[in-house]
Amino acid sequence: MEPRDPFATATYDYELPPELIAQSPAARRDEARLLVVEGHGELRHRRFSDLPRLLSRGDVIVANDTRVLRARFRPKRKRGGAAQVLLLHPAQAPGSWLAMARPGRRVRPGDRLTLEDGIGIEILDWAPGGDRIVRFFGIEAEEAMERFGETPLPPYIRAAPPDAAERYQTVYAKRLGSVAAPTAGLHFTQALIAALRADGVAWTTITLDVGAGTFRPVSEVDIRHHFMHAERYAIGEDAAAAIARARIEGHRVVAVGTTTLRALEDARRSSADGLIHAGERWTSLFLHPPEPVGAADALITNFHLPRSTLLMLACAFAGTDNVLGAYREAVRERYRFYSFGDAMFLENTSAC
Repeated sequence: MEPRDPFATATYDYELPPELIAQSPAARRDEARLLVVEGHGELRHRRFSDLPRLLSRGDVIVANDTRVLRARFRPKRKRGGAAQVLLLHPAQAPGSWLAMARPGRRVRPGDRLTLEDGIGIEILDWAPGGDRIVRFFGIEAEEAMERFGETPLPPYIRAAPPDAAERYQTVYAKRLGSVAAPTAGLHFTQALIAALRADGVAWTTITLDVGAGTFRPVSEVDIRHHFMHAERYAIGEDAAAAIARARIEGHRVVAVGTTTLRALEDARRSSADGLIHAGERWTSLFLHPPEPVGAADALITNFHLPRSTLLMLACAFAGTDNVLGAYREAVRERYRFYSFGDAMFLENTSAC
């Protein structure tokens, strides 16, 4: 086999039959399938409910407790035409938000888009990358999201399932701030978390606000030229202490999702001693081969889009050959892909 070029975007491509893109979640969260990819590449087929059998007393699971905003709006333009606004995160000016808007050329600074008589969204200014700075008028942002906002499902979900607003949140979601769910965590139930804790597996959370950039494909031929979006994260004292305790005692740190792993790795690289400390930062860290990822020993993650930064992160963590081989196996075995699909348990092949 020809050596893979770790910087070529085409390295991270794979064939996926469209019917394997999950349009709705499993009937029960932990009924999803779980493909276990061991460090030497051996594969095992499990259910997510089997997770306690893969972990040991003293291991610590770190999950992202962000909550998805009802951030998508469908206001009307001045002459009645349809528009769409997706809030990304609060902007610098009080009460303003960074947002994406459509149709791109027809939603301009100075426009006032109507949600209801006297209530709507004002376009204040352009922002880098074609985004907008917006603010609500006639209503506060929180009330607007509650009354008019929609859960922003990924673009490959053709029709929202009836329970999308509930199933596109993790059962432990707490801190509002994301426009996309940390989907690896969607498979956990409160009963499964309780079973893990009863087995002596520690559970802790951090927060990373998932941005719309998570869906942005890599269009550059060389991944090193890709512009990586920034996301805010916060690691609390309890989480930092739980991770440190696991390291000292020789137990594993298990990251739930690429968002969690990105936050932990950024914190590790940002500290003078290479340890994970409590704190809050913005990160534009782009994890990809051949750089090692040492912040966790195992990663729970869903199956990601071809040529995506999330797939590249998984390859950096568990080895490109291992991960792409597992994807081919998942296609053969008819696993369900993407946000509402099945999951993987990846062992770290990086140098920790």
